[in-house]
Amino acid sequence: MWNYKTPGVPDEMFIQGDKVPGPTKEEIRVITISKSRLREGAFVVEVGCGTGGLTVEAAFQVGPKGNVYAVDEDPAAVKLTKDNVEKFGLQKTVRVIQGASPEVLSSLTAADAFIIGGSHSLVETIRIAHEKLKTNGRIVVNAILLETATTALEEIKKLGFKEVDVVEVFVAKGKAVKSGTMMLARNPITIISGTKE
Repeated sequence: MWNYKTPGVPDEMFIQGDKVPGPTKEEIRVITISKSRLREGAFVVEVGCGTGGLTVEAAFQVGPKGNVYAVDEDPAAVKLTKDNVEKFGLQKTVRVIQGASPEVLSSLTAADAFIIGGSHSLVETIRIAHEKLKTNGRIVVNAILLETATTALEEIKKLGFKEVDVVEVFVAKGKAVKSGTMMLARNPITIISGTKE
């Protein structure tokens, strides 16, 4: 169990599966949660929840008075997220929904933050997030592909978000080998965030 307020649940604590990539690596989760600027009692939506790493981290931040909706089209991802939510005892805070993000998001009420890690309809998802965000609500997009980052940044600027920030994160983790510690690089991730006017 994670008994800390700070984000950064170790990757190995999450239930993982062969068919779903993830979880989002620990260091990326920490920065993403920081950029989300979550408060206790907030309503957060994660799109493309995968194994549920960011969903779990967000739920710890918003606490029992908050809500986190985790959305994914992949049934395997939905199952893994539900398993991780249950493992960390967050069932009262988190609701996991299987479906395409535009359809699911259209039915939601106003949110304090959107975390977008994957969507087949990225532009439409960002537009709906903008519409559903409260004033001063935050959007955070994690992109592995350059094309995803470029598309997200263009759309976020077009919609008039303020405080737009782009961070390229390169992480290397130490691995013990016979002769010492070898640093192994992980995929770079672009994190784009902004605040709704």
